[in-house]
Amino acid sequence: MRRRLAGAGLAVLTGAAAMVQGALPASGNATVTAQTAQAGSAGQAAAGARSPAGDPAAADRATQPGTDLVLTGRRRVTIVRVGSFESGLSLLDGGRLAEVDDDRGRQVFVPTPLGSGEFLIKAYHGGGTGQPVCWQARNPGDGQPLFVGGAACRADDPAQRFVVAPAAGGGPREYLISNRWAYLRDSARSGLILEELGDAPPFSSFRFNDNGPAPRPR
Repeated sequence: MRRRLAGAGLAVLTGAAAMVQGALPASGNATVTAQTAQAGSAGQAAAGARSPAGDPAAADRATQPGTDLVLTGRRRVTIVRVGSFESGLSLLDGGRLAEVDDDRGRQVFVPTPLGSGEFLIKAYHGGGTGQPVCWQARNPGDGQPLFVGGAACRADDPAQRFVVAPAAGGGPREYLISNRWAYLRDSARSGLILEELGDAPPFSSFRFNDNGPAPRPR
């Protein structure tokens, strides 16, 4: 009788082990399949992030769900420094980014997503007419501060890839703007400059005001 019970117990244990052993490959395959799908999705996102600027489909792929409409590349905006008085940002013709209280320069901007929170910031005259130029970080040398100038748009130029991030504790559509760890801010001596801040918090934040549909790429 004892031999029969022992034999039956051994058979149950052997069957259970076989069931566990048989289940492991299926679980492993499911894990590999899930990881492969995730990697494929990441690859597609990376491809979209580096697609040439000006392609509406590329802009859609590079934009995350829930992104503010003014950061989709489909809206034109004006940009105002928070705390400024009746002044807006303007990319002056042949010059640099400045704050003005008149209609000089290019005051209509289209932040065009490149992925990873980076943007080409295209600048237009008037209501968004003509060929745009793009913001570009400039180093004048001689110990002078970095500033933003205009240049022909090139998505592969690191000096034109600006990070636009929500300002901590800021209001609606209030953002910080930076290029390679140098933040756009106001200087009493030099106007708008780009400055690396180290451990200090950014000095200036900017409000993006929606002004309607972006011009169609030419």
